[in-house]
Amino acid sequence: MSPHVLATLGRSSPLGATIAEGGANFSLFSRSGTGVELLLFDREDDPRPARVIRIYPSTSRTYHYWHVFVPGVRVGQIYGYRVEGPFDPASGMRFDPAKVLLDPYGRAVVVPGGYSRDAARAEGDNAATAMKSIVVDPRAYDWEGDAPLRRSSVRTIIYEMHVRGFTRHPNSGVAERTRGTFAGLIDKIPYLHQLGVTAVELLPVFQFDAQDCPPGRTNYWGYAPVSFFAPHQAYSSRRDPLGPTDEFRDMVKALHRAGIEILLDVVFNHTAEGDREGPTLSLRGLDNCT
Repeated sequence: MSPHVLATLGRSSPLGATIAEGGANFSLFSRSGTGVELLLFDREDDPRPARVIRIYPSTSRTYHYWHVFVPGVRVGQIYGYRVEGPFDPASGMRFDPAKVLLDPYGRAVVVPGGYSRDAARAEGDNAATAMKSIVVDPRAYDWEGDAPLRRSSVRTIIYEMHVRGFTRHPNSGVAERTRGTFAGLIDKIPYLHQLGVTAVELLPVFQFDAQDCPPGRTNYWGYAPVSFFAPHQAYSSRRDPLGPTDEFRDMVKALHRAGIEILLDVVFNHTAEGDREGPTLSLRGLDNCT
């Protein structure tokens, strides 16, 4: 993308990153923020963004929504935000303009190999070690007519499962490259049929912070979300930025074709940003009071 392409005002709706003709519209909520920068990265572990686009409140803020249209942005673009505002913990405000923030409405997340929860908690810039959002176009996926199942029978047998744990062990019979992934679950659909299962309830599958746990351990259960609309990157057998999103949708489509419904265990009462000691990953740095 040429660094000389100028951004335009954009629209406040919809929230998140939306592909449109010629580029993408970005919209972000921050009631108490005083300044917003949209950061575009070439790679997930780059120490600095390839482009920084200032969103000015005088021209590109509608009510509490900061927005901008950026020509040339395509699906797969890695991005994040920095938000300025008062740091006044006594009033609930914890703005930190040095931190790269995830888009709460992002549809995909990329996690650098050197991701550091500690860096998101400490002072200073954390661009190279921060999780980042990815531009996705939901319209580009072919659902092939898939729709929620409408059962005529009241008989339901639910299998509650952890996506990784269900196929992680070699005795699952799943190929090594797909163990512990959405693709691995697809491979086990005949087994679910054999059990008479009519619905699966998945423990948290949206992106969470695997480092939100005691030292020396890994967060296994996923009750530490950071992006409510993005499938967890580590549950995909694909390593490309859009892989987790497409693989999750492939799984949904395959289960529906097999007559199996999907229930999601969601966690809306807290995020991986934790308490007052927690890191600044997304919502805390966008508008902690809200």
